[in-house]
Amino acid sequence: MPDADGRQPDADLQLLVSAAETAAYLALSYFRQDPKVWHKDNASPVSEADYAVDHLLKETLLAARPDYGWLSEETEDDPARLACRRVFVVDPIDGTRGFLAGSDEWTISLAVVEDGAPKAAVLIQPTAARIFTATADGGAYVGGQPLAIIRVPEIADARVAGPTALMTRLRKAVPTVRDGGYVASLALRIALVADGRLDLAFARPNAHDWDIAAAHLILTEAGGTLMAANGADIRYNLAVTTHPGLIAGSDMLARQALDQLGPF
Repeated sequence: MPDADGRQPDADLQLLVSAAETAAYLALSYFRQDPKVWHKDNASPVSEADYAVDHLLKETLLAARPDYGWLSEETEDDPARLACRRVFVVDPIDGTRGFLAGSDEWTISLAVVEDGAPKAAVLIQPTAARIFTATADGGAYVGGQPLAIIRVPEIADARVAGPTALMTRLRKAVPTVRDGGYVASLALRIALVADGRLDLAFARPNAHDWDIAAAHLILTEAGGTLMAANGADIRYNLAVTTHPGLIAGSDMLARQALDQLGPF
């Protein structure tokens, strides 16, 4: 059934999947091909692949939904998005450093945010031909198979991934936690909790909407929680697009991690 303004609930997801698959093909044409690289003011790299994928996605998605706003890591922010009920939130290549290093751990992240919350999400890992999808109240899937997090009851038995400083703090408090390895793409790090390869994942403060919006929906639809370490609500398409430190996992494990680490 259509929603209140006539939009079919799965139509946005179908659009995101099609766009993501085309974008993945384009990104792979630059992968391990020594693309041009620049550095932003914060010293993070951006490549011609990031810009090419961003351009493709913006043209494709806004042509199909001209009334939607646009928020992307590689597009100058337009405050007009704040007046839009629905907004595309996109990271053309999440994990650019990994992409440039030839690692498989980079993704293309796409979400439709409605009234501050993600409602449709696609996360594609081109090198593995893996695609995660989710719609609000419609479940989360990888490769068409339903996702459900694995509920490890105790943090002492958890497999965890995150920034080195947070992992060091956690190991001091809980020496038996298992190291899940560093995952360059934050979106993928969160999604790996949804599919059970990780039990917990951390993000340092200042992740942006485009880093986490799609993965957030995938995780919650798989039965998990994305918790702000300072207790704040996680909302999207606000004037400020950054977030506090984050914990992804089951609600029980996320709370145990917060008890051990405190706000960060």
